[in-house]
Amino acid sequence: EEDEEDEDYPDDFTMRGTDLVMLAARTDDDVSHLEVYVYEEPILNGTDESNLYCHHDLLLPAFPLCVSWMDCPTDGREGRANRVAVGTMYPGIEIWDLDVIDAVEPVATLGGYEDEDIRGGGDGSEGDGSEDEDENASASAGKNKSKKKRTSVAKKKKKASAKKKPALKSDSHTDAVLGMSWNAQYRNVLASASADHTVRVWDISTQKSQHVLTHHTGKVQVAEWNPAEPTVLLSGGFDSRACVVDVRAPAKAAMAWDVGADVECAVWNLGSPTSFLVSNENGAVLCLDTRKGGSSAPTFTLAAHEKATTSLSLCPGAPELLLTCSTDKTLKLWDIKAGKPSLVATNNPQIGAVFSAGFAPSVPYLVGCAGSKGEVAVWDILTDEAVARGPYGAQLEKFNRAAALAAEEKNHE
Repeated sequence: EEDEEDEDYPDDFTMRGTDLVMLAARTDDDVSHLEVYVYEEPILNGTDESNLYCHHDLLLPAFPLCVSWMDCPTDGREGRANRVAVGTMYPGIEIWDLDVIDAVEPVATLGGYEDEDIRGGGDGSEGDGSEDEDENASASAGKNKSKKKRTSVAKKKKKASAKKKPALKSDSHTDAVLGMSWNAQYRNVLASASADHTVRVWDISTQKSQHVLTHHTGKVQVAEWNPAEPTVLLSGGFDSRACVVDVRAPAKAAMAWDVGADVECAVWNLGSPTSFLVSNENGAVLCLDTRKGGSSAPTFTLAAHEKATTSLSLCPGAPELLLTCSTDKTLKLWDIKAGKPSLVATNNPQIGAVFSAGFAPSVPYLVGCAGSKGEVAVWDILTDEAVARGPYGAQLEKFNRAAALAAEEKNHE
């Protein structure tokens, strides 16, 4: 029996070439995790049913807010790596090695608290807790302590706690990291958006920031590199503005647009990379063109959801298809061809309020999403008749791996 178990065990961790990987971060009972999910498509996994499971997870130090996959080593070496940057309520950005199953600490941290303060116990909360417990134990044992003395002890503890507050590194955000974007063309570059009202541009290989952008007047929610012009950065924040800046001239004033409410998400238009789409907390989606300059009128405005439109994603296989998701618990697929958006399909993945959703880059008919129930789900948009029989059905069917496998097997018969 032991031999059989040993033989089966590696299969729990071994991934097939056809497996798709999805990252999700969540918090349960004040414990935060980064979870690595594997999705197996029907037919490709040898059955008629899809399979989605958590492959492994990593323990995080604080409430997670954003993740960004990257392939750049953090030690300056050449080659590629399998890494993920995680932004949390802490000001530091942790970079984890996804190839290490039982990793207990990140391979690098951009900014954040000084190492000696982290090793020394951080804010000293453990010491405070033990003192409180000692006082309670003494009181229950019947020892008489005056109110004046307890007040004096409390004041001393407060002062001690203030002294033990961890120090930030000089090169760091000073508040939570709300959004990140890895630059796929300049692979050592990562942009981060923070509640400290700034956007930082990091060199991953040296673990130092190259630019600190201060063009927002509120918390910055999102940062996104332009796929065609990799030095151009899009950002959006709680100052109700979307901004575009070229980091080759960071001191130059950014182009800015008022989008009417706090920005939730912003992405570049794959079909026309001089324009971008931005969503806000009122549920609206605006398409803006940088060629018309800052403060220009939107190409179109779409009332996508009645509640906040939390995430946007454009289909890599059909760039006119726009995915939106919302805290109204739905996913919606839109055709934005010619700047005239029309609803194609709606899906309720049964995961609560949907916080994040996106197309799989290599399999563009699959959508991954995560919601308030702490669950993830996958939507195959080709299973929706309106998509399969619509103008983009044949275009997306070309990426159908199960159909390609069936055709290959038929040819071999």
